[in-house]
Amino acid sequence: MAPNPATDFPPLSELAMTVFFPWQFMFKSMTYLPGTLLHALKNRDLATLFSWSKLQAAWFGRFWAWAGPQVRQGAEVTVVPLLEGRITSGAVISPSNRSTAVHPGISGTVLEIGPGSGMWVSIFSDKYQSSPASSQDQGQPGHRGRVTRVYGVEPNPAVHPLLRQQIAKADLQDVYEVVPVGIEDLASSGRVAPQSVDCIVSVLCLCSIPQPEHNIKELCNYLKPGGRWYVYEHVKRERSNSWAVALYQAFVNLFWPHIIGGCELQRETGKWLKEAGPWSDIDLVSPKGEPWFMTLPHLVGVLTK
Repeated sequence: MAPNPATDFPPLSELAMTVFFPWQFMFKSMTYLPGTLLHALKNRDLATLFSWSKLQAAWFGRFWAWAGPQVRQGAEVTVVPLLEGRITSGAVISPSNRSTAVHPGISGTVLEIGPGSGMWVSIFSDKYQSSPASSQDQGQPGHRGRVTRVYGVEPNPAVHPLLRQQIAKADLQDVYEVVPVGIEDLASSGRVAPQSVDCIVSVLCLCSIPQPEHNIKELCNYLKPGGRWYVYEHVKRERSNSWAVALYQAFVNLFWPHIIGGCELQRETGKWLKEAGPWSDIDLVSPKGEPWFMTLPHLVGVLTK
């Protein structure tokens, strides 16, 4: 049953923290702008100084080097089970109860959208693979198999050094390939063939891709038949859930994209993903237990081609 704002009212302290979080996050991002400008001036980087898009990318790269690990710490309790196939209908299934899972975990060739500074790179290592003692279960519901290839599509050159550091740290140099283009240029790059990918992973990244409705549909074409798209994204707050929170989110979104690297709060990502098919199965819902008053509500789940 969905939370009811009329009866499920939170403690005022919790509500206040949620309301002020976007402003705290934006303020923290703003503290990285002077350093970005000084670095560009010191290096006489006029291309960055006189291009808003390049300045924003460099600024966001510096900020995300700090913010990425903080975000991972909060999201790991959802993302790790998701990629192991242990989330069904928004609920996390405990490792001891894997037999009730319906989705396999990631395996084979993976297309990671927007890896940024590499905060999720380590999750593709064998450390997260099902144990050798249960190798017969690998690739079965609730278990993940071996990831043999990862294509990380990341257009922001400011984060590439950190991304490559994380690849080396996870010992994935022979597995993980950085594709330094935006998804709108992925097809013309020729780096990934259509219908060649077993899994797509998008974690908090579809909020900032250009032409999202079109490009989400294009990404679906890279999946093999039977391939799976693993999703954890923040999305637009629907007024049917809470008109007050929806209006507040719209207000915050007047400022948020300019300060948080082009990230948009009001995208109908769930709708576009569901329409991008054809899908044989769609399991994409709000995480179980997520409060109704979140300014950044999420969707989590797996779509199977």
